[in-house]
Parts: sequence; C-alpha cells; structure tokens
Amino acid sequence: MAKPIMARATAVWLVDNTTLSFKQIADFVEMHELEVQGIADGDVAQGVKGFDPVANNQLTEEEIEKAQANPLHKLKLKFNAAAQGEEKRRGPRYTPLSKRQDRPASIYWLVKFHPELSDGQISKLVGTTKPTIQAIRERTHWNIANIQPIDPVALGLCKQSELDAAVQKAAAKKAAEGGLMSDDERRRLVSTEQSLGMDTEPKIPTAIEELETFTLSGNPADDDDRDRGDYSDADSFFKLPENGADDEDEDDDK
Repeated sequence: MAKPIMARATAVWLVDNTTLSFKQIADFVEMHELEVQGIADGDVAQGVKGFDPVANNQLTEEEIEKAQANPLHKLKLKFNAAAQGEEKRRGPRYTPLSKRQDRPASIYWLVKFHPELSDGQISKLVGTTKPTIQAIRERTHWNIANIQPIDPVALGLCKQSELDAAVQKAAAKKAAEGGLMSDDERRRLVSTEQSLGMDTEPKIPTAIEELETFTLSGNPADDDDRDRGDYSDADSFFKLPENGADDEDEDDDK
C-alpha cells in the first residue's frame, strides 16, 4: 500500500479528529503502533500541526466512517487517477561535503579499471556530472596531475553491491554485442566475489610432452651420443691425469 504524504502530520490529525484505533492509524501511515500511542499521549510529534487527509484528497469521509465502525478494517488511500503510471524519480546521488573532494579520485578509478562503464553509470554510482567524467577520461581535468585512482567503495561513495550490479550490466551488454574479452577484461566485468573464485587461464600448455625433447642444439642425436658415454670402467672414470703425480713430486721436492 502506498504511504500518504506527511505521514506523521496525518497521524496527528487522525488521532485528534477520529476514533480510529492506534493500529488502524499505524497501518495507514506506516508507523509503529506505540509511536501513534505516543502521539495521543503528547510524547511524540509535539508541535506538529495535523494534516487533513480528507481535504487533501487522500481519504474519504466514507472510508473513515467504515473504519470507525469496524476495528478490523484497514484504511485505503483514495484512488487518484492522475497518479497512476508515475514512477518515483530518483534525483542525482547526494554526496556529503566532506567526500566531494574524493569524487575525482573515484571517477579516475572507475575509468581506469572499468572502462566498459558508461558515463551515465559512473554518474549514478558516485553522483557526478558527465562533463567531469569526460574531462577525467580524456585527461583534461584541471587537477589531473594530482588525482590518484581510489576505489569508490573504499571512499564510501557507493556500495559494493551497486558497483557489482553496474559491472554485471556492462558485462551483459558486451556479451550481447558479441565482443571478445581478454582475461583481464573478463575479471573486470564480473563482481568481486565471482572474480576471486575464478581460475586463472593457463599461459602455457598443460601437456608438456613435446617440451621434454626440446633442445637448443642443431642435432639432437649428438646430445644423445654425448649422454650415452662409456662409463663401464669406474677406475678409468676416476683416474687422475698421469702428469698429476709428477706435479705432486715436484711440490714435495720444493
């Protein structure tokens, strides 16, 4: 059920001018029943002027009388044909003054690590304007030399879920276009949780049987002959050169 405008002021008027139960009023204005009771006791909404829902085309007298006669009846907003089909419009994302100086850094991060995101997506994520995004993308921003890329999630400018949703939307769009993606692009176009769970594509063949016989020499047969030397006589293999003994005798004479 849609919520009436100026819900607390409407609750004040209904408490003062009707015999509706606290639960009926709470359900209509989407407040807690104890909060409505606090309005009746004067502990809540002190100084709030009542807002007449009948005069402002939100309730009818017949609806109020029906609810007063039946404590189980739930109040319903008056049908307004002019309001049908209207969607709630979302304005630009509000960024606190303390974080507005960090927006260029977050834009630079998004442009650098997620170039597939459109200017409109970046604008919704961090609450900026398209000229600013274009200036940073083209490196014509007046302070581009001092801007360092920082994750907007770390700066608190957007939620990780919102960033992942935007990235996945860009991934679906690129997949629909049939474009080929590299390994790095594939990781950028998925959420953080998905990218951490993905296996890295092998850069070398997993089967290396052909590399076992790889050699830098021109004739592999020469290497085989060299390796298959005659080592049957162990004494000849460990025998020192004949002139080695003469050298030792000369050293003793000295």
